[in-house]
Amino acid sequence: MTSLVPQHIAALESMKKYPQELFYRGDLSLLERPKVSIVGTRTPSLYTQEMTRQIAKALAARGVCVVSGAAMGVDALAHEGAGVDNTIAVLGCGLDIRYPAINAPLIGAIESNGLLLSPFNDGFRATNWSFVVRNEIVVALGEILVVMEADLNSGSLRSVEFAQKMGKKIYVLPHRIGESRGTYALIQNGEAEVIWDVEAFVSQFGIAVEADVPKDAFFYFCQTMPTLDEALAKFGERVYMAELEGTVTIRNGIVSLA
Repeated sequence: MTSLVPQHIAALESMKKYPQELFYRGDLSLLERPKVSIVGTRTPSLYTQEMTRQIAKALAARGVCVVSGAAMGVDALAHEGAGVDNTIAVLGCGLDIRYPAINAPLIGAIESNGLLLSPFNDGFRATNWSFVVRNEIVVALGEILVVMEADLNSGSLRSVEFAQKMGKKIYVLPHRIGESRGTYALIQNGEAEVIWDVEAFVSQFGIAVEADVPKDAFFYFCQTMPTLDEALAKFGERVYMAELEGTVTIRNGIVSLA
């Protein structure tokens, strides 16, 4: 059953027009995680396919939720790479409609294990303008935007425009000359940073941890490697309990995940 999101989402305040209604199916707690938006072409090269999976998986290993639009190509690869329980899919249609049909199993799995969002009522079928609305929400939810591959006339460049207006950092992959001309232009114009190394890129979100480590406020706080004084001020004795349990280490006055 489709339900309205019960609370205001701070990330969406950066949108030009906040959605009047936002419907969901799935796990709303994913909205509380650090989030990265990933977009790109519907017909990615083999290189882009592999890199999309790698980056999404590496982000998920750090507790980061991957946000995309459930389209063919890069979107689907980003959702799959992160794992359906670590992803948010924003649809350009009602949540009762599986579009595109080829991604119906993926969308259903995200509904059961992750989170589906849509600003459109059940029964609404996708249009060109509804995809634009979807793309803006995808960009707004993420702390940063990663464009994996895009031609000069790609719809992904509209997502870049949204990110620029929202003041969000934009990252792209390095491609061969003549490929992904849209992201190449962003690099030429100094509008995007290049992901030269996957581990260096994802390390800004902390270290990779085992899948069964609880992803709560304490976890994300420790991913920032706070000082011991900062950690004690915020979480008190839990810091020392976590050290005894082997969850965190305290070295030179710095708290980090073990």
